[in-house]
Amino acid sequence: MTKLKAAQRALIEWMRLRLSSPQRANNAPYRVPHGAVSWGYVFGSATFVVLLLELVTGLCLALVYAPSADNAWQSLLYLNYQQPLGWYLRALHYWGSNFLLALMIIHLVQVFVLGAYKYPRELTWIGGVLLLLLMLAMALTGEVLRFDQEAYWDLAIGFALAGRTPIIGGYLVHFLMGGPIIAGATLARMFTMHVLILPAVILGLTGLHLLLVYRLGISEWPMPGRLVRRETYLSNYRATLDREGEPLIPTGLRKDLIFAALIVLGLIVTAAIMGPKGPNGAPNPSIIQTRPHPDFFFLWMEALMGLLPAWLDTPFALIVLPILLLGLFALPLISPTGERHILRRPLSMVIAIIVFAVLITTTWLGTYDPWSPDMNAWSATPIPIAYLKGRTPLELQGAILIQAKQCRNCHSLGGSGGMRGPKLDTTATRLTRNELIRQILQGGGNMPGYGKALRPAEVDAIVAFLMTMHPTNEPPARNSARPAEAGG
Repeated sequence: MTKLKAAQRALIEWMRLRLSSPQRANNAPYRVPHGAVSWGYVFGSATFVVLLLELVTGLCLALVYAPSADNAWQSLLYLNYQQPLGWYLRALHYWGSNFLLALMIIHLVQVFVLGAYKYPRELTWIGGVLLLLLMLAMALTGEVLRFDQEAYWDLAIGFALAGRTPIIGGYLVHFLMGGPIIAGATLARMFTMHVLILPAVILGLTGLHLLLVYRLGISEWPMPGRLVRRETYLSNYRATLDREGEPLIPTGLRKDLIFAALIVLGLIVTAAIMGPKGPNGAPNPSIIQTRPHPDFFFLWMEALMGLLPAWLDTPFALIVLPILLLGLFALPLISPTGERHILRRPLSMVIAIIVFAVLITTTWLGTYDPWSPDMNAWSATPIPIAYLKGRTPLELQGAILIQAKQCRNCHSLGGSGGMRGPKLDTTATRLTRNELIRQILQGGGNMPGYGKALRPAEVDAIVAFLMTMHPTNEPPARNSARPAEAGG
């Protein structure tokens, strides 16, 4: 108990020091260091202005958008072609998200290079990294809301990666999808997160971030030999404000407003020239030979996943990326004090250059690279021998067609394959022969109909093979209105 109380006191003291205002408690104007009143410190305020613009345009779009599987795509067409200036509202919102994320990344890299994450601004940095992740989540859910062919398959790929998460993967995917398939419940959950949950968290965290910036002050321009020490930093910062500080208003605010106005003007022009993105074709899960491309801010990841060997996809997504994120969060805790000047911290500049080079190169590759998910992945995995022994030539032909027609992209067999549809191992215990034929030809649930894609002989072969998919001690399903010996 004594150790617990000591830990609590240490945590409270740690928080108190990081929330202590170095500004003097008087009626003087709020002051900032002289070096902070420059064009290099305007990215944070411009980010906030674009965020407000995104909230306003998003609210306007939510008044027209219909978050249902039947009407989402049509509501976007209505905005594009019938609602006056609806297309421009969509363009402002889409390109605003691009501008917002670009500004956030630039601001974060700037803080990293200048060492402004060090004491006493560790919490400010951690909050900024968390805000960036939440903005990426907003971008992802916003892309899903288009609910066109591209968004559908991007979502399917994302769920496939999330499903590989150890232990919780299946529960996580089921929670996000709202059921076993991508359908109306999935869209409703994405809409709720995009319009209600994520904006509320982002606004709250942004308020906390601004409060920390206000309380701790804007970091001074780093100078060689000026070390950050916990014992002396706050007193030195106060002395700097007394000696060369400048009022934030109007000196600093003027540059912030000018830069933010230029950014908004650039956004207005870009939206007018480029227009909105999509929607593309209506979502159709039967079109598997598709080339989905995510929105601009995820192109780098698409390119990396396409360039890496297939066996590295899961380690990269579930091991490498989380380690990099943990490193970002832990950075101010690992290096809270010491030098801030670039020349005394050359590694920070090298890392920043590498990050920008990788992001720019992979994003460029993603804009033209025709990479798409390996839709033949399960077709390359042979059907287990146990499912082929003792089968007739017709049934073996059905097994070959199951492989060739890529049925295993959605259905598993022998523990390997897609999880979007029911397992094939026990198909014959659930459906009779006639029900199987009807399901293949007409579709149902999340399964499209393949009546136009398969010849009658191919359907007969596939059904013959699937009718053998039942445990040895359990007979296949049959029509209860007929005698048992008549089969299905």
